[in-house]
Amino acid sequence: MERETVLLERWGHIGVIRLNRPDELNALDYPTLVRLGEVIEELQQDIKQTRVVLVTAAGKAFCAGADLKERRTLNEQQVRRNVRKIRDVFCALERLPQPTIAAINGYAFGGGFELALACDFRFAVREAKMGLTEVSLGIIPGAGGTQRLPRLIGPSKAKELILTARKITAEQAADYGILNGLANDAEQLREMSFSLAEEIIGNAPLAVYQAKYAIDRGYGTDLQSGLDLEANAYEVIIPTRDRREALEAFREKRKPVFLGE
Repeated sequence: MERETVLLERWGHIGVIRLNRPDELNALDYPTLVRLGEVIEELQQDIKQTRVVLVTAAGKAFCAGADLKERRTLNEQQVRRNVRKIRDVFCALERLPQPTIAAINGYAFGGGFELALACDFRFAVREAKMGLTEVSLGIIPGAGGTQRLPRLIGPSKAKELILTARKITAEQAADYGILNGLANDAEQLREMSFSLAEEIIGNAPLAVYQAKYAIDRGYGTDLQSGLDLEANAYEVIIPTRDRREALEAFREKRKPVFLGE
């Protein structure tokens, strides 16, 4: 029986995407990218139940990037197909309404690092190493790395990492501002990731989604455009039942029960 290369697990309101090619260090071949896209689409359609998405992997690696064994067998047209697919899938992940957390349990190179960069938050075990190593292979980051990393840490530091193809430790990544936290082991990584997820889940989901939307769409625009985006996002929230529930809970001095409505 063929193994499922991407698993979708649900823990209450948390959806867990788990790359499942441990023997291949969770490298991304084309079928895996297709399956990952399907899982992301399923989560996008499940925003009422799944309120936070966690991305992690089986085995000792988070993701080693593109499957180079497959890449050696591809013609130029197929390479272009793969690059378009990985870019589209990671953009779909980035556009999910739900907050996304990368739990980096090991190596994250090339496309694997770009997968983590497409998430809203990143935690890693201390033993993890990561980097955008593409120029050492005669290519460039093609799944958003040249765009997301500079926006995260600034263009000069991003150029230093990308143009040297440098592999950095998790502690160095934290110093650069890439990570939200470091874990000593896999169990603590899970605890940190789930703790943040549960903290987010305690809030009104539609408000969380609109706040994320306003930040993502407004970042990089001028202030007035960002304020207009924020105003439009606020308008979406005004007629919701959850907003009224929060006011009633305040009046009754109890914890609100948010339904995502």
